[in-house]
Amino acid sequence: MRIFRKLVLGAVAALGLALPAIAAERAIIVLDGSGSMWAQIDGKARITIARETLASVLSSLPDDLELGFMTYGHREKGNCEDIQMLVEPATGTGAAIIAAADAINPKGMTPISDAVRLAAEDLAFTEQKATVILITDGLETCEVDPCALASDLESQGIDFTTHVLGFGLSDEEGQQVACLAENTGGQYLSANDGDALVEALTTTVAQVAQAEPVPAPEPAPEPEPAAVDYTVAPTAALSEGGPDLVRNGGIGDLTWVWYRVNADGSKGEYVQTEYYADTKAIVPPGDYIMTATLGYATSEQPVTVEAGKVITPHFVLDGAILEVLPRPGEGQNVDEDASIEILHGQEYVTTEYGTTLLVVPAGETTLNIALGEGTYTETFTTEAGSRVVKDIVVSVGVAKITSEYVEGAPVEADIFIEVLEAQKSIDGTRKSVTYGYGGEQQFELPPGDYVMTYDLGGAAGEVPFTVTASELIEVVNVMNAGVLAVTTPADNYVEVLSATKDIQGNRTSFDYGYGPTFQTTLADGDYVIATTIGDSVTETPVTIKGGERFELTVEAAPAGGKKK
Repeated sequence: MRIFRKLVLGAVAALGLALPAIAAERAIIVLDGSGSMWAQIDGKARITIARETLASVLSSLPDDLELGFMTYGHREKGNCEDIQMLVEPATGTGAAIIAAADAINPKGMTPISDAVRLAAEDLAFTEQKATVILITDGLETCEVDPCALASDLESQGIDFTTHVLGFGLSDEEGQQVACLAENTGGQYLSANDGDALVEALTTTVAQVAQAEPVPAPEPAPEPEPAAVDYTVAPTAALSEGGPDLVRNGGIGDLTWVWYRVNADGSKGEYVQTEYYADTKAIVPPGDYIMTATLGYATSEQPVTVEAGKVITPHFVLDGAILEVLPRPGEGQNVDEDASIEILHGQEYVTTEYGTTLLVVPAGETTLNIALGEGTYTETFTTEAGSRVVKDIVVSVGVAKITSEYVEGAPVEADIFIEVLEAQKSIDGTRKSVTYGYGGEQQFELPPGDYVMTYDLGGAAGEVPFTVTASELIEVVNVMNAGVLAVTTPADNYVEVLSATKDIQGNRTSFDYGYGPTFQTTLADGDYVIATTIGDSVTETPVTIKGGERFELTVEAAPAGGKKK
């Protein structure tokens, strides 16, 4: 990351961040700590890349920049209130933010909207200029509309801005969170690898640091006295002729939004948002397009507000109540980590986790449920105003895989574990099911026979196992391996070869790398360590014993070539 640190410092200097005449605003970085941050990009977890990016960009900051740090989804699964301010906004917080990011253990939901709202409130956004920088690899999973929230924050704030860094999001996914930035005058920047994330975070932090002071707003004109206490008292129902929805009815609350009407009759500029079924809103006289939304069902119609009068528009949402209870086996509790993708016809609606209760558009509905590596799909039809309960069993068991160098000596390194189907195809290969890194892994798998393969340095092997529905199987992977540590004079090439040659005179290569320090893991046995120093090759025989560390120092060979 040294190159990108120079890039950050260069960008800061080019933007004049050190000029004392410019006052930097207060900002909070919100980092996604949900379970999806363990997904890999080029073999490295997204959370690891995010940590490295923060360490690179925040290692040198302007003295007057007040920066805070918040995360979500890092303490427990299935909890939309798992949001925590780890570092309060202050000057000189770079090191504290880097340390806090290193301690995050992603595992839970993605309450993007509530996190941005809480960060804005912590920055007193209604009283002073404030900026939130959101780094997320997923979409909102907690039933709050980020677009409506952004518009609401923009309308209330003195000069509030959200920048969104979409990390590993597709173009379609990015469009669903970009409104958080667009509706507040910020930027949406897409990053699909570590380099792009460094550049995006550098850009947004630099913009915060060189922000000009915001002039105090001119006082708003005194509103004219209203002839009535409110001008709009809307109602809504799920179906034509159905009962009006009530506040706190157990399925969420209604959201009402007003837009101005364009010359062609289409929806125009956003005006305001109100909440709850029993709202009584004060809306200035004029023509509007008004929308009513509950969950993922929505309806809109044109309305005209007249001075001194109350209008009572009624909306039919054409929606159904859907309850989904995904279980790993008959009689088991709901698994709150199960993902539930919901489609309306062929159109994506949302992805929820665990116990799900929400309103969806009536009509053809498809559920794609994933519990670990187990899947379930069902398509059915819902009628407007109905309540559909889907108590679904996604049959899986749990395989807990523990790796040890020898019995009783656990592996703490990033060992690569892959789970394959036991049955081989006609060409002799097996189908990959899932994978992960670390000495302790846990996978939810459909019942059946599997093979676990491992790869750590120069040690590799496989262990067969069988999964039974609703049961835990503990798979202990004893590698009978040790560690080889090689020290060379400089950055010399080191290769680990088999001690014996095959019939063609060739040795098997187990691992390779470069000095001055090279370390690998090897199954116990005899090897030859070939080290290239200049034009000379030094070959050293070694014996590795399981559970032990072998340290080898290689010196330069005498002039003339190969040393054995």
